[in-house]
Amino acid sequence: MSHPSVLTLDEAILRFGREKRNGRRVVFTNGCFDVLHPGHIRTLEQARDLGDALIVGVNSDASVRQLKGEGRPLIPQGERAEILAALGCVDAVVIFDQPDPREIVAALLPDVLVKGGDWADNKIIGREEVEAAGGRVVSIPVVPGCSTTEILRKIREGAPSAATPAQPSAAKR
Repeated sequence: MSHPSVLTLDEAILRFGREKRNGRRVVFTNGCFDVLHPGHIRTLEQARDLGDALIVGVNSDASVRQLKGEGRPLIPQGERAEILAALGCVDAVVIFDQPDPREIVAALLPDVLVKGGDWADNKIIGREEVEAAGGRVVSIPVVPGCSTTEILRKIREGAPSAATPAQPSAAKR
């Protein structure tokens, strides 16, 4: 079962298109969100603070494979979308098949386009469309040490658990 906030692009346009906003500021961001981590959460919360509604574009499984290679994504697109849609800071999620979100950005023309600080300003897809429509582009700094790639590396290498219980002391035996 999908979450009611997981929308098609047409549904998102009907709900959040420029003529439907009634003064609300719409924010858009996108990504793979393969393994949701605190860096994602903080970025999404900061993005939501920039407007009245946050729409998140999620790369489809095929798109993630194209970008990240075989073996990715770990979590299927429907589940990734459902997890994101359940977050309080996210108003809608749209899954897209293209390697980049230009089509969604051009169709929605959000008031604010947000990307993580690991993207150079001149590489943010949709910048031209958003700025031409009077919107702005915001780069949010990444959270150090929080990346899906790093998490997957730790899993593959069998990193020790941070929650290893302490050994009882000799005095308590």
